[in-house]
Amino acid sequence: MWQRLLDLWGWIFMSKIEKAFKKNTKAFIPFITAGDPNLAITKDLILALAEAGSSIVEIGIPFSDPIAEGEVIQKANLRALASGTTTDKIFAMLGEVRKKTAIPIVFLTYVNPIFTYGTEKFFANCLYYGVDGVIVPDVPYEEKEELLSFADKYEVDLITLVAPTSAQRIQLLVKSATGYIYIVSSLGVTGVRKNITTDIDELVAKIKAVSDTPIAVGFGISTQEQAQQMAKASDGVIVGSALVKLMEVYGNECVPVIKKYAQSMVQAIQS
Repeated sequence: MWQRLLDLWGWIFMSKIEKAFKKNTKAFIPFITAGDPNLAITKDLILALAEAGSSIVEIGIPFSDPIAEGEVIQKANLRALASGTTTDKIFAMLGEVRKKTAIPIVFLTYVNPIFTYGTEKFFANCLYYGVDGVIVPDVPYEEKEELLSFADKYEVDLITLVAPTSAQRIQLLVKSATGYIYIVSSLGVTGVRKNITTDIDELVAKIKAVSDTPIAVGFGISTQEQAQQMAKASDGVIVGSALVKLMEVYGNECVPVIKKYAQSMVQAIQS
């Protein structure tokens, strides 16, 4: 009985991201760019992705210089900026989303937009509007404290990135990781890849040896076969460019197409 009470107590104090990984055998985490093609479609996409069985939704805040992104997501950023998307408008849209779904939401952004917006204001709004985590690819471990202090204050997980070149620094990088650890499966920028050659099994094993934080793999995954392969080694799979490409092709009609794609990926990694 005491163990059940302790388990219940632990569940109560878990973050929504932690609960998402606990509830799902394997987590499917789609990425979309906010405001592409417009924020009304972004709202519908988040709701559709939740209905499709996604565990978490990553949302890119459009930025004119997204250094980690390949051509597909760079174009999405430009389309979103051209449609008038701003950080304040994204927060307002999420306020409407939160009336209909509690799915964990994670921002992917860069340090410049956060500093320009105001770091404390940004993280305070994340808490207020229900953003559960933030990924900032251009902040190295040695400089993340400036963001981490605000992330901790406003109960937002600052997601840790681990690249194939990080093997010698894994213990340092993941020792205080929260939410989930994002393994970058391939060197270079985001984009669909035919083959993923990184030894993900080895990288995951090194992380698991020093951290209990869930691990999700992203960068380059687009097919059900790739997703299944990455899910076998990790706790979740992140898909971005393949989804954003569908947004580019189908525009305002993209929601049902992306929902169907998400359902197929959820079935693939959980089968």
